[in-house]
Amino acid sequence: MKPIRLISGVLTVGFWTLMSRILGVVREVLILGLIGPGPVMDAFVAAFRLPNMFRRFFAEGAFNAAFVPMFSKKLEADEDPIGFARDAMNGLAMVLLVLTGLALVFMPALVWATAGGFASDDRFDLTVGYGRIIFPYILLISLAALFSGALNASGRFAAAAAAPVFLNIFVITAMLIAQATGGDAIVWLVWTIPVAGIAQLALVWIAADRAGIRLRPGRPRLTPDMKRLVVIAIPAALAGGVMQINLLVGQQVASHFEKAVGWLYAADRLYQLPLGVVGIAVGIVLLPDLSRRLKAQDDMGGKEAFSRAGELSLALTIPCAVALVVIPLPLVSVLFERGATGADDSAAIAMAVAIYGLGLPAFVLQKVLQPLFFAREDTRSPFRYAVWAMAINAILAIGLAPVIGWIAPAIATTVAGWVMVAMLARGAKGLGNVAQFDARFFARLWRICLASAFMGVVLWFAQKLMWNWLIADYIRYAALTLLVVIGMFAYGVFGQIAGAFSLSEMRSAFRRGSRKKE
Repeated sequence: MKPIRLISGVLTVGFWTLMSRILGVVREVLILGLIGPGPVMDAFVAAFRLPNMFRRFFAEGAFNAAFVPMFSKKLEADEDPIGFARDAMNGLAMVLLVLTGLALVFMPALVWATAGGFASDDRFDLTVGYGRIIFPYILLISLAALFSGALNASGRFAAAAAAPVFLNIFVITAMLIAQATGGDAIVWLVWTIPVAGIAQLALVWIAADRAGIRLRPGRPRLTPDMKRLVVIAIPAALAGGVMQINLLVGQQVASHFEKAVGWLYAADRLYQLPLGVVGIAVGIVLLPDLSRRLKAQDDMGGKEAFSRAGELSLALTIPCAVALVVIPLPLVSVLFERGATGADDSAAIAMAVAIYGLGLPAFVLQKVLQPLFFAREDTRSPFRYAVWAMAINAILAIGLAPVIGWIAPAIATTVAGWVMVAMLARGAKGLGNVAQFDARFFARLWRICLASAFMGVVLWFAQKLMWNWLIADYIRYAALTLLVVIGMFAYGVFGQIAGAFSLSEMRSAFRRGSRKKE
């Protein structure tokens, strides 16, 4: 995969992820408007986090780190990749079926372990009930992640990247129906999630079939390849689990403060927009590319791809981080403040958004650096780093909560994110020349930061001048759109002048990506 093709792959994944994240914001707008921060919202967030937590244990984290490199190398060498993928699917399905059955039986214990602050009020029983409806989603979405990994490894990114859009479309439709019919929004919401999981799995399964990756259910087999997959996947699953433990520590702390779980969830959804579009897209495309280059011993091509991926990531992420720090309140109030969500909720969510914004570049850099280890089938090093980050997150979240209250988990998450990046970067020094950014990356990095700083100044003054518009009914949506456009224009102009990026390069990559058949 040439660097220009890698960028086109990132753009393909980024486009569909952007669509998913935009629809995700619309989804949260409807949920916060119809349900709003409070006991029901807290219970839903805690219940929905359970399958997502285990999904990163058993599917996305472990399979992106273990399955994708192994499948990519077998595909490159024509060593029966379909048989390997079929065995992996059957083994994963068996584990997930057992896990789902146990979770449905022991749901009260799971809720107590992940949101202990709910035990003294009605939120506990609500979370248990919602969790038993939502949890089977893990089986569907984890199998969908396996098919997506196979498609990504074969260079077909569109269907896998488009699948998450289905969840948001289904939830938005359900919320609109509930609003139009006067139905109970939370009932529509929790029952829609497993239905959306069926649709996501069907999409990627059909796409894989059409791509020649025909997998069918069968009896699990413990072959030598499966044993190796398990050996590689266990540290990856533990590493992914550590990151989930960070979220759960934050949720445990927040569960002792009224509305805090909902506030942090809303803030998380907002900063996940750029993180998903940039960081996750780069990670998805970079991992199979580096795996193939290592198999072909193409060190120079690997370094070029790694450097361009890092450059593109920061060129898109740093200005987003600056915007989240400089104008969080207009973003939150315009998007979320309506119905059951009031001005005090907006102020709290905006504070968390600004803190998460400070950590956004770190969260994206993790997605760039981790493939360096995963492509070498080294999942133990990232696990060790993640354990250190987990310890720091827990100490800060629990230690600061009595002093500064519910915002402590956001601060802890951001600090732990930068610690994780520092350890990944230090560990990458021992991986050879491929794992080092080239001179062009560093030459452009400071220019990206300079252009982003100028953009931040423009946004700050524009926010002050447009404030009356941003809080006015009806026109505030247009005002926020104009504010975002002003920021994008300012960054584009300053970035081009400073040499932070080349718009002609991006246009070339986009045209190449649009011609590429997925």
